[in-house]
Amino acid sequence: MRLGILQADSVRPELRETFGDYPDMFARRFREQAPALELVTWNLPADELPASVDDADAWLITGSKWSVYDDLSWIERAHDFVRALHAARKPILGICFGHQLVASALGGEVRNAAAWGVGVHTARIHERPDWMQPGVPTLSLLVSHQDQVTTPPPRARVLAGHAFCPNDMMQIDDHILTFQGHPEFEPGYSRALMELRREIIGESVYQEGMASLHSTIEGDIAVAWMLRFLGVEPQVAAPGREA
Repeated sequence: MRLGILQADSVRPELRETFGDYPDMFARRFREQAPALELVTWNLPADELPASVDDADAWLITGSKWSVYDDLSWIERAHDFVRALHAARKPILGICFGHQLVASALGGEVRNAAAWGVGVHTARIHERPDWMQPGVPTLSLLVSHQDQVTTPPPRARVLAGHAFCPNDMMQIDDHILTFQGHPEFEPGYSRALMELRREIIGESVYQEGMASLHSTIEGDIAVAWMLRFLGVEPQVAAPGREA
């Protein structure tokens, strides 16, 4: 399978040498469980856009510091491309900004929550489709966002949520799966990002976020779900928990 990564931002230069860029993070995560997966990247803010929805078998949209409602030409084009992918029934994975972009493009609503979500957030699973293996009652992922999906688009099923972000994970039909959290993040990157944004996010949120990094983080489970959703069986089983 060829997975097209629609890169919506770049890691800050001072962190890139240590952690890589966002496509590097996804490549590490996916290749742990599906080493044969082919990855190809288009940098949306650099005005790179696929010529066709058929340039990849499936698509993944990354996170971003921008908002989906920012008046930028590349974001407008990204909305159009998501609608084209949806019309063609091409598989889409959306992460953070990508989750919000899918919602915005397909008739949902995205708003700024004012408060920051950082560190580890745990969502309760509401539905468990067959591909959601291992089956667990909650999913804990690293997050970094203010914007969130406040109204899901038509036909969206909210698979998971929590108090801060009720629409945390969504599925649309059989070809779109999105997460507010970041399966690709590692604790060191989350820590470095919070340190850089300490004044912006506020001291109490910073302290809570830093303390949460000692919690269980389940990016490997989310990656297994994404692969199975795409019809790719992971070669290395993600650790499960008792439901």
